Amino acid sequence: MATAGTASKARDISTATGSPATCHLESRAVQVGDIHIRYLRGGQGDPLVIIHGCGDGAEAWLPAARELSRHYTVYIPDLPGFGYSQSLRGKCHVSNFVSFIDDFSRSLYLNRFHLLGHSSGGSIALLYALRFPHRIKKLTLVSSIGLGEGVALWVRVLSSPVFARTIGEAGIAILKAAGWLSGLLHTSPRFVNSLPRARVALGTSTTTLKRRSTVPLGHVSELTMPTLLVWGSNDSIVPVSHAYATARLIPRCQLHVFEGTGHRVHRDNCEELCQLLVRFLNQDFPT
Repeated sequence: MATAGTASKARDISTATGSPATCHLESRAVQVGDIHIRYLRGGQGDPLVIIHGCGDGAEAWLPAARELSRHYTVYIPDLPGFGYSQSLRGKCHVSNFVSFIDDFSRSLYLNRFHLLGHSSGGSIALLYALRFPHRIKKLTLVSSIGLGEGVALWVRVLSSPVFARTIGEAGIAILKAAGWLSGLLHTSPRFVNSLPRARVALGTSTTTLKRRSTVPLGHVSELTMPTLLVWGSNDSIVPVSHAYATARLIPRCQLHVFEGTGHRVHRDNCEELCQLLVRFLNQDFPT
């Protein structure tokens, strides 16, 4: 288990927009095991941990986090190897990121919390909830990879170990410089870490050319906490059929599909998503 490190001086990254009740989000740092992690924190109330996808970093969730911080204490780490966080040593498998979330939350003394994961972050959140159900109050999966077959072919190709070995980091850097890969994966030049190592590693452990699921669907029925699935009807990366199939298997599950929306619900339907999350997280469920 990681021990808590001393957080660096917080940097306010909020804007002056929004209502006066909106809490500011601060950029902070914490030592998790032997790696330096940057995370965003703000708000008050029950803790809510958000796990970004492999095409994003923590700051992609800033607009949603500003609104959610009115109701909850929001924590959004840059996953190891993403944004401004150091990389994990050795192989980066999805199981390593699951362990990281446990170490990160314990480093901040979060005993029980709400958990939300988007895209590949949804795979991490789902596996974490199955492994540590006693630590999760409510689970939200947004356009989550790992719940079925049929992930977009280009995602499976770019995530394959063969692709990574064939063109190598230099090849990916050339593609990124040309603008093709950066646009495809919605990357941002503000990110300090390079694309290949962490993103390809996480991708190869959540998506394969053989279309395998990260989590066999039979296991999702073992989720004991209230769960919300959120999808876009026009998601071209993870088909909405995954959401419908999964919702039938989870005991205490709600499903919301945003019509006409793609994979980035948190950007395209930010206000509506936040309202949906507040209703779900504040709802009382029978035990």
